[in-house]
Amino acid sequence: MADFKVEIVQLRSDPFHIGFELGRFLKGKSTQNHWMNLTKQQINLENMRSVFLAYSPHLLDELHGLAEGIELTFESAASLFSGYGVPRFEAMGCSAFMTRDGYIRNYDFSPEYYDGIFSLVQSRDHYASAGYNLQILGRHDGVNEKGLAIGLHFVNNEGHREGVSAWTVVRMVLDMCANVDEAAQLIKELPHACCYNFSLADASGKNLVVEAGPAKTVVRGREVNSSCVNHFNTEEMKRMNRDGIEGSIKREKFLSHYGDGKTVTTEEMFNLFRDPESPMFFTDYEQFFGTLHTIAYSRKDARLMTAAARGKVLDINFQDWVNGENLNEVELVGEITSKDDGRNA
Repeated sequence: MADFKVEIVQLRSDPFHIGFELGRFLKGKSTQNHWMNLTKQQINLENMRSVFLAYSPHLLDELHGLAEGIELTFESAASLFSGYGVPRFEAMGCSAFMTRDGYIRNYDFSPEYYDGIFSLVQSRDHYASAGYNLQILGRHDGVNEKGLAIGLHFVNNEGHREGVSAWTVVRMVLDMCANVDEAAQLIKELPHACCYNFSLADASGKNLVVEAGPAKTVVRGREVNSSCVNHFNTEEMKRMNRDGIEGSIKREKFLSHYGDGKTVTTEEMFNLFRDPESPMFFTDYEQFFGTLHTIAYSRKDARLMTAAARGKVLDINFQDWVNGENLNEVELVGEITSKDDGRNA
């Protein structure tokens, strides 16, 4: 087994200085070169600006700060970190479970394509949030100060086009939306680059899934207990599923045992998701399907729990952080081991 570390970053300022401090934090790290190898050298800046100005204008300020902090031109920083106009990515495996009380999610992929940053960010320009960075500006998943939790779930590169990446969508939702209905409306309006599910749960106990693609977006599911994996379920969107979704269907079937009528706590599901012996935990890292982190949020007590793979749990009251109480922890430490466990994405 090898140690696997996620750095914790806490930023409280205006968007420009949040970006600037993040840029200074990143300077000299391998993350910049990593994204240089994965992104285009140039994107359509006019189109990117138009989308960001319409939906999350503060992210342009954050990008300007990021560029200055890491000593890049704005154009280069936008290409590297905005999440707009990105090429097709490998399939990411992700599973989520939403209850009346909370939200639980695993992220399954490869450590080679992982920022390894857990950010807690607060600004007067948008809602405070905590979540795992992807392409620096974006988020895999997270929760905001209103108790809205969200995560992305890759479905297919079908119809890939210039547009907003799923991880930038997650960031915009965390920053701008207070509940699942606002989030669903925002997701419907954004120009999506490819096909993803977005799992959502809010402080009122409502949860739903948005099935989003370049051509169409459909909202499904308001069950008390529901799951979200890596395929579309609605008749309108099923045709866009990729081949080889047997593993996704298997995970969905397993989670259905915890569906409506079952009483299950957020902590119980969190422990199930992060247990290396659980059907929800994967170790096929070389094939882009190993569990990297687990995150959960319980709305009744604002309890945020998260852990890197096989790692110690960070267990906090997120509202305490929103109210100004910083964390003492500076990193999450886990362990990963590569082996083919025979469970497909």
